Amino acid sequence: MPSQAEIEASNALINDATAPRVSVFAGATSGVGQLTVRALVATGASVRIYLVGRRSAAARAAALIAELEAANPRAEIVWTEAEISLLAEVRRVCELISSKEPRVDLLFLSAGYAPFGRRTETAEGLEVCQSLEYYSRLLFVLRLLPALRAAEAPRVISVLGGGFETANGIDVDDIDLQRPGNFSAVKAQSQYVNLNSAALDKVAADNPHVTFIHASPGWVNTGNVHRGDVDPNSLWAWFVYLFLNPLIRLLAMSDEVSGQRQLFNCTSAKFGGKGVPWTGKPGINTLQKESGGLFIVSHRCETWPKETVMPVVREKAQPKVWARAQEVLGPYL
Repeated sequence: MPSQAEIEASNALINDATAPRVSVFAGATSGVGQLTVRALVATGASVRIYLVGRRSAAARAAALIAELEAANPRAEIVWTEAEISLLAEVRRVCELISSKEPRVDLLFLSAGYAPFGRRTETAEGLEVCQSLEYYSRLLFVLRLLPALRAAEAPRVISVLGGGFETANGIDVDDIDLQRPGNFSAVKAQSQYVNLNSAALDKVAADNPHVTFIHASPGWVNTGNVHRGDVDPNSLWAWFVYLFLNPLIRLLAMSDEVSGQRQLFNCTSAKFGGKGVPWTGKPGINTLQKESGGLFIVSHRCETWPKETVMPVVREKAQPKVWARAQEVLGPYL
């Protein structure tokens, strides 16, 4: 795996020729997405970044944009307001971006939070965490594919739980976990991680010109565990306060390290395609081919081809996963 020094040395080579000139970041007003935007802007390259976020984050986004554009006057950051848990909003914002940009070099998807609270559905009838972590991400990919295909070295990054896939990790008989008693935090998060890889593996196989990465963020202190509809007096709330928060503070990598690692994922030729030249060991995708497969990437920027897992997923789960995705997303495509 690349060392942190090698990652930072690679990122130091990012310039106008190798930086993603047009990027879309969905979920970057906080957390790993924001850290990656900061790292990209800090390269000094000329970039245009569409920062997609909800209305409640607008003030925070305005302060962030002013700070980043002052630090790098060659960076243009376009605030794009949307409630992306709603698929209709994802469609709208993708249409808006596509009308302005003939090409998109980077699509970075990190919106969402762990479903530790009660099951809550959006106005469109989807569990809110599943919509943020899976359906809306896949819709962003499918709607922006024409612009991605038009780019010279396009890349899609979904930051969720790459590497934690299992051969039987998808409940194919209840993909949306709607049956009574079938929804729990642990099962839901595992389901959404596996759905990401199953769907992106198929899209990657159909679009070998585009590099697809499902990345794990590792331990990062983003405040994610405090989001969602959680009873403050519940056992989970006390578990977070007494155990999980101290553990995260103990194990979490620094914000700078997190941003540098995700920037490496966004730009390094280690993951195929054109990018910042990489002379180390090349990454291996799920098809174990030069192109056309999904790169499953650990928090240390190493690839896990999951050679015993993904063939099973591809055979037993992917057809049902894709059929359900087309059913849900069809009205918005």
